[in-house]
Amino acid sequence: MRCCINPSILSADFVNLQTELERISTADAVHVDVMDNHFVPNLTLGLPIAQRIQAVSPIPLDAHLMIEDPDRWAPSYADAGLASVTFHAEAATAPVKLARELRARGAKAGLALRPATPVEPYLDLLGEFDMILVMTVEPGFGGQSFLDVTLPKIRRTREAIDGSGAAIQLQVDGGVTEETIVRAAEAGANVFVAGSSVYGTPDPAEAISALRAKATGVLALKG
Repeated sequence: MRCCINPSILSADFVNLQTELERISTADAVHVDVMDNHFVPNLTLGLPIAQRIQAVSPIPLDAHLMIEDPDRWAPSYADAGLASVTFHAEAATAPVKLARELRARGAKAGLALRPATPVEPYLDLLGEFDMILVMTVEPGFGGQSFLDVTLPKIRRTREAIDGSGAAIQLQVDGGVTEETIVRAAEAGANVFVAGSSVYGTPDPAEAISALRAKATGVLALKG
């Protein structure tokens, strides 16, 4: 499994966003948190800002839509050229239809699950997605502590992915640090969203390198 570090711009300086993007140019993707103040109790940015980020970012965009009615809004992010668009299972009316539409428009399709949402109802649908995102905090705010209670779900998801034989990424988002990334990787995650543990340091590039080294070491041992 290839390790990917996707820093979240939720922890970036929004006034100097282009500079902040350049500071994480060694990462695998930019994690763009889109919140609508309805699905989650926070409001961040929408499609116009995502389009501008897409225009200037040195690395691909990985959108995480924490919004109501993604069936209506998510395809526009694929049309904007974003590499990956993830929507929440709890908010989507027709997740398979939406995933196919995102793929048809050129984006990879991801399905996100809140900490308390079981993965089992979606296991038969795994082949419809390019990535499963297991939230390791409640979505809505950065800087939260990693929830270890999500580790069994990460393990079950990895077992199901491996059993399917499909090339599906397993992403975790929330409270990822040099310590918790090891536990998440041991459980089977291979894509890691990190916000404050990257942007809250003097050298984001160094922080990305340290996180990648920790996770890569675990994944190498797992084969």
